Amino acid sequence: MNIASFAPLAVVLPILGAALTFLLIRYPRAQRAVSIALLALTLLLECWLLASVWDGGTTAVNIGGWLPPWGIVLVVDQFSSLMLVVSSAVSLAVLIYATGQGMADGDRDAPVSIFHPTYLILVAGVSNAFLSGDLFNLYVGFEILLTASYVLITLGGTGPRIRAGVTYVVVSVVSSVLFLIAIAMVYGATGTINMADLAIKLGDLDQGTRTLLHVMLLVAFGIKAAVFPLSFWLPDSYPTAPAPVTAVFAGLLTKVGVYAMVRTETLLFPGDALNAPLMVAALLTMVVGILGALAQSDIKRLLSFTLVSHIGYMVFGLAMSTVAGLGAAVFYVAHHITIQTSLFLVTGLIERRGGSSSMDRVAGLAKLSPVLGVLFFIPAMNLAGIPPFSGFLGKLGLLQAGVELGTPLAYALVIGGVLTSLLTLLAIARVWNRAFWRKPEDAEHPDPVLLAAPADAATGDRAGRANVTLLPRTMVGSTLGLVVFGVALTVFAGPLFRVADQSAVEMLNRAPYIQAVLGEDAPVPPVPSEVQQGQVQPGQVQEQGGGK
Repeated sequence: MNIASFAPLAVVLPILGAALTFLLIRYPRAQRAVSIALLALTLLLECWLLASVWDGGTTAVNIGGWLPPWGIVLVVDQFSSLMLVVSSAVSLAVLIYATGQGMADGDRDAPVSIFHPTYLILVAGVSNAFLSGDLFNLYVGFEILLTASYVLITLGGTGPRIRAGVTYVVVSVVSSVLFLIAIAMVYGATGTINMADLAIKLGDLDQGTRTLLHVMLLVAFGIKAAVFPLSFWLPDSYPTAPAPVTAVFAGLLTKVGVYAMVRTETLLFPGDALNAPLMVAALLTMVVGILGALAQSDIKRLLSFTLVSHIGYMVFGLAMSTVAGLGAAVFYVAHHITIQTSLFLVTGLIERRGGSSSMDRVAGLAKLSPVLGVLFFIPAMNLAGIPPFSGFLGKLGLLQAGVELGTPLAYALVIGGVLTSLLTLLAIARVWNRAFWRKPEDAEHPDPVLLAAPADAATGDRAGRANVTLLPRTMVGSTLGLVVFGVALTVFAGPLFRVADQSAVEMLNRAPYIQAVLGEDAPVPPVPSEVQQGQVQPGQVQEQGGGK
């Protein structure tokens, strides 16, 4: 039996875990054990799937015996399996972190009866979106994860969280309605929503209809991915949620939107005329996002703006329609999921140790908690693109691809990418200097905890002064594990870049995907001339081990 036949379990296992944890509401320890065990099992399965397509190849799984284009199809290739592994690894680390926080706080910020089932449903929705081979099932994946996110973002029921949740829900519903309308229009124009079938039939439409469908899908996915000017909602929504929720949202939810954009651009609309507007949007996303980050005094909001900013790098790589650009974008997505999540988890520890995430209140953390300083410094330098970290390697790949493309817009994006990277370093340096190295008494509104004697803070003595909160080992350990995983992306950057480039070749060629879903006899449209200029040569996929 083909290993890819087990791909549906990547969706089924988290759903099964959600059902079991719901039944175990009255048994918190059993609930935590089940959720962690099933998510770990899901991660092992996805590692197995990635190993099966490591050297290329695309496999489709037909659900319920219905053959495409009529039935639901799940597609496993290098890109989808890589996203599955990275997202589940990050989700597992965040789940362990949240479990530690819940045990330390008596489950005030993460109610056991609500958090675990909802979180696993979120993971199932993300996995379904990555594997989906038709537009409606992709819509279902989005709705599953968004429904779970509505609950998670309002955990605790505080006023700021409810207000942020309302904004988030409204924006999400608008994007989902646009996506559903776009699906209806696509079906009306072509008679199918299977993406492999659409790759063939969309080429027969007139250019005006094709462009309208393209724009509708891009706007819907652009809102979910927080691409400028559709990113206004994110900095006001994410920072108010509990630390684990903010971390998993920042790492995963926008990247599902980016993944949908990649599939749309490479499979359905390759070499389309909207590449130039996409490049402009990428440049504005990078620059506006990082300028917003520089204006923030709260670490969570600052990181939310850097999240928006670095989405621009991924859109830049996608808009080039070249193997080098798309391969670097795939690598950068995997990098950014890990690093951005790590930084939000560290910010949760900062908030816990220092009493706040505002740089006006937090200072002296390097002396108070050196371990926390190390946990922040490594992913922060990675995000800023300091050599030799994976952030530097991903950005270097994107910049090289832009120079190779050689168009004026590409050069403008190269300059914008360098500027954004430097400003990211400046924003991170502000956090490092103010929150970690500045003396507590120099803070504008210092927290009493930070003004306590260092000896008292180390021993946790609470006599006669403000309460000192020590960091639970589970939270520190899970954060450390994710930081190490981010460093591993640097150590194994060579193999990962090879997989990213191979997946880019297969996605731009389209033949492996179409023939895996519709059969080897399915007609494959020719690669558009714009994409051929992007270094996709006939037979290149087969030479690198792809296709079936």
